[in-house]
Amino acid sequence: MHQRKSKKILIYFFLLLLVGSINNVGLNNLRFKEIKDINIVGLSDIDNTILLKEIKDLNLENIFLIDRNEIDNQIGLNSLVEKHDIFKRYPSSLDIKIKKTKFLARISNDGKIFLVGSNGKLSKNEYSNNQLPFIFGNPDINEFLNFKKIIDLSKISYDEIKNVYFFSSKRWDLEFRNNIIIKLSNNYTKESLNLVLDFLHSNEFKDIKIIDARIKNQIILND
Repeated sequence: MHQRKSKKILIYFFLLLLVGSINNVGLNNLRFKEIKDINIVGLSDIDNTILLKEIKDLNLENIFLIDRNEIDNQIGLNSLVEKHDIFKRYPSSLDIKIKKTKFLARISNDGKIFLVGSNGKLSKNEYSNNQLPFIFGNPDINEFLNFKKIIDLSKISYDEIKNVYFFSSKRWDLEFRNNIIIKLSNNYTKESLNLVLDFLHSNEFKDIKIIDARIKNQIILND
C-alpha cells in the first residue's frame, strides 16, 4: 500500500513538472499587443491633437500594463479639462472622454490676460471673446469661484456683470453692464445680494449708479 502511494505521488510530481513546463513555454511566447489607438473627444480638434501627443509621449505599453495614474496626471495638467474618463477597448485601444472646463472670467496675470475656468485653472486668452467679466485685483482663484457660487445662488444674473473688483480686505465690488456698481461687505450672502437687486429693480432708484452695501443691514445710494 505504501509503495502504491509513493508511485502515485511520483507520477503526480512528474505531471506537475510537465504541465508547468508547457505553461512556461506558452507564457514566454505570449506577447501582448501594444496600444495602437488612442481616441480623445471633448476638446477642439487642435486641442485633442495636442493632448494626444502628450499622452503618446508617455510611451504606454500594452493595455494590461498601463499606469492609469500616469495618464490621469498628464491629462490633469491640461487647463482645458474639467474632468475625464478613460475606457480600455481590448486588445489595444484607449478611449478618453473629456469634459471641457467652462470659462467664467478674464484676469490679468504677470501682464498677460488669462481665462478663469470652472476647474480653477487659468488658460490662455484664445478660446473666448471679451464678453466674460474681467477680474480686477489679485484674488485666489478659489475665492473667486466661491464668490461666483453665491452669485449663482442669488437672483443676480451673472451674464449682466461686466467687471468684478477684489480688494485685499477680501471684499468685492460688482459692476454691471449698465455701469451700476455694487459695493459689498466681506461677509456678503445671497440674501444681501438679493436685497441689493431689489433696489436695482425699483423705479424709485432707477437713476442710482452706486449701491453701497458694505455696512451690515444698511444700503447707501449714490447717484
